[in-house]
Amino acid sequence: MMKEFCGIFGICGDVEAARRTYLGLYALQHRGQESSGIAASDGSKITACRGMGLVRSVFSKEDLFDRLRGTIAIGHNRYSTTGCSGLENAQPLLTKFKGGQIAAAHNGNIINARELRAMMEEGGSIFQTTSDTETVLHLIARSRKETIEDMIIDALSQVDGAYCFVFLTANRLIAARDPRGFRPLCLGRKDDAVVVASESCAFDIIDAEYLRDLEPGEMIVVDEEGVRSRRVPVIHDHSFCIFEYIYFSRPDSIIFGDKVDKIRRKLGKQLAKEAPAAADLVIAIPHSANTSALGYARSSGIPFEIGLIRNHYVGRTFIEPLQQERDLDVRIKFNPVSGVFKGKRVVVVEDSIVRGTTLKQIIRLLRGAGAREVHVRVSSPPVKSPCFYGIDISTSTELIAASLSVDEIRDHLAADSMAYLSVEGMLKTVARKSDYCTACFTGNYPTAVPEDFHKNCFGCGERKL
Repeated sequence: MMKEFCGIFGICGDVEAARRTYLGLYALQHRGQESSGIAASDGSKITACRGMGLVRSVFSKEDLFDRLRGTIAIGHNRYSTTGCSGLENAQPLLTKFKGGQIAAAHNGNIINARELRAMMEEGGSIFQTTSDTETVLHLIARSRKETIEDMIIDALSQVDGAYCFVFLTANRLIAARDPRGFRPLCLGRKDDAVVVASESCAFDIIDAEYLRDLEPGEMIVVDEEGVRSRRVPVIHDHSFCIFEYIYFSRPDSIIFGDKVDKIRRKLGKQLAKEAPAAADLVIAIPHSANTSALGYARSSGIPFEIGLIRNHYVGRTFIEPLQQERDLDVRIKFNPVSGVFKGKRVVVVEDSIVRGTTLKQIIRLLRGAGAREVHVRVSSPPVKSPCFYGIDISTSTELIAASLSVDEIRDHLAADSMAYLSVEGMLKTVARKSDYCTACFTGNYPTAVPEDFHKNCFGCGERKL
């Protein structure tokens, strides 16, 4: 299973800014569970609170009601794609330079960060973290532009790759999205406050209104005078990450101007057209495949059943090295509903397959529960190529579809039949198919990727897998 990117949130003009940010991060918890942080400004001083772990475990009542004061705040949930896992890389990063204090939180992967960092280190810069976010802060500090807005635009004009940023200064919130638009970034309003977030589900939890997405290459500046829109002077074709629809984003979110739930249902319906199966029931691998499985069931006329119950409280078990039962690890996460599968032909809908390890165990589990046939249907094409824009796939060796054919994957999984959605069928589900990045399926990258790019930390060489 792929792991999430990061989630960012920002709000300006609310006396409860830190507490609103806390709730927004709760809604974005699915995008990163490694660390969480909030920075808030009272108009003269920025205060930050960061910690390792989930949102609920990082912030205390004292943090939210006493330390993090002010009407402007930004927040971040992290899953590391560049940089080691550690508190030093938890965000928002807070620093002080000639323009005063600035805090930054980032979602994405800057693919030329290593080159930029080496150049700055050669010139005497000292780095405190291994995050590409700090690279951008250094670029801001080195800029010769006069205003903070121009300094940020100057810095972002030098980077390439996927990014959405929220910046916090003493008296303003600044948000920016990369010119290709890889990652979603939404704009909303809560009464008189302006809100930005990775997904619109973060607006719902605070009863804010979704207004629109930030445009690719757009930067907005929010202060007491209102909202101003500016542009990063770099123009590229759009490359929205279609995996946001397939897997990453919550189904109740609006991203890239469309509803995630609607697109996932379309994916399932298209899959049923391309890969029908003679079966008695359709189930999903919960939870990201639920909606596409409903689409498959509706289009095919095969009844949808809740066949697997997922344990929401799975952490590190410490028992896998000792277990004798090969299916114990998947049984900790999933349990079949008794009686659903006995003697039945089952269509199992999954949103994507990376390594295939979990799905192989699930198929074994379903057969043990009495399934007569198991037909696997995947609501995305085979993932054959690494992603360099934030997904946790750094090499082709990690991808089962990079080395095995569909029939070979079917045999490896011990399924009765196996089918993926086609690239063409996937793109039929979105309004402007030329706007989307499909590099992980096709190998056609929208940027030039350095040959030595990988997810090793800048300093320690630890890989993030």
